[in-house]
This record gives sequence, structure tokens and C-alpha cells, in this order.
Amino acid sequence: MDRDSLPSSERRSFLTRLNSGLISLAALAGVAMAQDKPAPAEHWEPVRHPKDDWFDKPSVKHRLVFDTTTMDGVGEALAFAMNFYSANKAEYGVENSELGLVIVLRHRSAAFGFNDAMWAKYGATLATRSKVEDPKTGKAPTANLYNATGYGEGLTNRGITLETLAKQGGQFAVCALSTRALAGQIARAAGSTTEAILAELTANLVSNARLVPAGVVAVSRAQERGYTLVSC
Repeated sequence: MDRDSLPSSERRSFLTRLNSGLISLAALAGVAMAQDKPAPAEHWEPVRHPKDDWFDKPSVKHRLVFDTTTMDGVGEALAFAMNFYSANKAEYGVENSELGLVIVLRHRSAAFGFNDAMWAKYGATLATRSKVEDPKTGKAPTANLYNATGYGEGLTNRGITLETLAKQGGQFAVCALSTRALAGQIARAAGSTTEAILAELTANLVSNARLVPAGVVAVSRAQERGYTLVSC
């Protein structure tokens, strides 16, 4: 006997049982899919270390970090940094004091984190490691070129110096690993010790500069604290 020949009451009972069975199968399938669904990933937050708290400048509205590893990179960072300041002030009414700006000096650019006294004393060694020469003389510089004026097209900084940027509130993070390597080279050339030269270099950083454990770590930490990265 087929379904159509059943009395209406039995036919309704049959359809009810059929629908109940289909609903049960759908529910089982839904449970299986829910069980197979991966758990949502946990939200990751970077660990904050007190020695990096200097990145958190009060009353800052925007943050920018430049990563430099070469002489030309330092000059470009200085020029772009000044653009960052001037455009924010002219177009957004944001004062320099409301901007967080850091230039990281690491690898071959670390030598520019030291003042003229160190370049006058150890310029030959600093220039050798950094692959730098004075564009006017073709020799090792005897002063920090990025704190000098009158070089025009010879440098990439468009006349913006480290001191100029420091006066606007810009900060410089000098790689301690690169500084130690420089100290070792200078010590061998000068007949001194790495620790003595390291202490001398550390005491003669440019304005608004600090040694950081490693430049690449500073680049990472800055981004974890909300800085936008520009590589030069």
C-alpha cells in the first residue's frame, strides 16, 4: 500500500514522523558542524617592558619611527621627519609637541649617533665601519656630517640636521650592539679597551639620543607601542 492510499489521519502521522526524522538529522548535523568549528584565536598582546617606556611620550596624537641602517638612510629620515612635522602643523593644526617621532640608528648608521668630538677623535674608524666619506674632501669626516651645514646636494638630508630635529622633539635610538662593535674597532686602533671606548661613546651621544639594547628591537618595540614604521 502506497502513502497516497492511506487514510488521511495515518497519512498525517506518517508525514509528522518523516518531518521529525528530518529535523533530528539536521540537528545532529548542526551539532557535528559546531563541534568541528575551530575555537576563536586568543587576542595577542605584546608584553611591555619598563626599559621601553620612553616611547610613551605624554600628550602624543601620532607616532612615527624611522629605521635606518646607512648614511643615506639617516639623511632621508631627517628630511622626511621634518616633512612629518611641517605637514601635521600646517594641514592638521597638530603641534610638534603632540607628535612622537623616533629615528633608529643601527648597523652602518649607528656612528651618526655620536657628536662631533667623537668624529674628530675617531673619525677614521667610524667612517670605515659606516662606509662614509666627506663629500667635500673624499676623506673620513672629522665631524658628524648630519650636524654640519653647507653640504647642499652632497647629502640626502636637505639641510636638516640631527640638532634641528632634536629641538623639535625628535628622539634618536642608537643601537648598543653596533656601538659595542664600533668600540671594539676603535679600541684596537687606539690601543685601548672596548669597555673604555664604549663608556666614552655612550657619554657623547647627540642631543635627544639614547642607547637601546639593539636597534632592530627598538624598531619592533616602537611598532608594538603604536608607532608607524618608515624604512630609509
